[in-house]
Amino acid sequence: MRLSSRSTTRWLALLVLALVFTSPLRAAESEEELRKQALKLNEITGEGPMAGQILALIENQGEAKKILGVAAKMAKDKNQPFNVNATYILARVAHRLKDIDTSVQFYKLFRTQAAELGSGTKLVQAYTGMIELYAQNRKFDESEKLCREFLELPNNQQIRSRKVAVLQRMIQIMARGGKTEEAMKLVDNLMKAAEGDWQVLELKGYVQREAGEFDKAVKTYEEVLDKIKNEKELKDDVKEELCNEIRYILSGVYVDTKQIDKGAEQLKKLLEKEPDSPTYCNDLGYIWADHDMNLDEAEKLIRKAIDEDRKQRRKANPDIKPDQDKDNAAYLDSLGWVLFKQKKYKEAKEFLNQAVEGGEEGQHLEIYDHLGDACMALGEKTEAVAAWKKGLECPPASRRDAQRKTEVEKKIKTAEEK
Repeated sequence: MRLSSRSTTRWLALLVLALVFTSPLRAAESEEELRKQALKLNEITGEGPMAGQILALIENQGEAKKILGVAAKMAKDKNQPFNVNATYILARVAHRLKDIDTSVQFYKLFRTQAAELGSGTKLVQAYTGMIELYAQNRKFDESEKLCREFLELPNNQQIRSRKVAVLQRMIQIMARGGKTEEAMKLVDNLMKAAEGDWQVLELKGYVQREAGEFDKAVKTYEEVLDKIKNEKELKDDVKEELCNEIRYILSGVYVDTKQIDKGAEQLKKLLEKEPDSPTYCNDLGYIWADHDMNLDEAEKLIRKAIDEDRKQRRKANPDIKPDQDKDNAAYLDSLGWVLFKQKKYKEAKEFLNQAVEGGEEGQHLEIYDHLGDACMALGEKTEAVAAWKKGLECPPASRRDAQRKTEVEKKIKTAEEK
């Protein structure tokens, strides 16, 4: 039987579970037992087994968090006991579990070990891991600083080959952090050095969008799409994949400019190629629902997104436990919102509650805003205000959250004055 790369990783994870996560680990109560489990990570070698180990730990989050806590203490000892593979595994697991402090601790240790070994590949992993960790948690200044550090590293084959990608990522991070003028200056310099390059042009569109220059971003991304279509050096399958990525981005930028029909048209074209894509189904359904368009069709698309996502999730992990098999919070929010728009407030509230109760992915201001609206429509003012206030406690996830925050604060004030 030939296994795909995904299947291979899955089997490796199961093997690790069998060899490492035996009953003593699941029942581990003493710190000494956890220390032993942490030290076993030193025995893992090879890219595949390491990926399997990371997956195995993530699938056992409760025990993984205990191990991370003990390992973090161990790593502070004068003669810390972890080798370079163990520190990488611990850094990645903490990263995936969104334990920022522990992840940074092990990424830094991993970086030091990589430098001592003279491994360019491992240095790249350390830096890019930390860059993304900070960026994903909106710590843009820290992420930008690491990008600059990486760009100043002495060149070897692995580091040199990554510097262009890190420069591009730094520009995106600067733009997301509000430094759009500085980011655009860097883009302009790249444009002069690589005139006509569609990748630099795409970067320009990204910065324009982050700067709120949506009309300019539309024109830029339209130009990018044309350039990719006419790029002779790209293979047809690569060209199609790139065009799909740009169409998806362009759909969102059209919505930013209130050109809803054009945004929907891009998603329709994508759905013609991938009719069962949960992402495309959900996004088109949500765009229509959010603008009170084609509500019946929007509901069908969103329900299909949830069903297809559930199928894909269970196919990828047939042994998934019921308490881990949770529907995508964003898709549940979309379904709740389209039901709200159809004035089915009770049903809407049910799905919106599922979204916010589904874990960290549901802790988003937009979802709580929708839940508050549904509660208010049902005459449940106290619950509505509580939902809105809970939403204001969520960390901002996008540039739109600042505007939504102001709107939610007004809703709370109006409700409390009644």
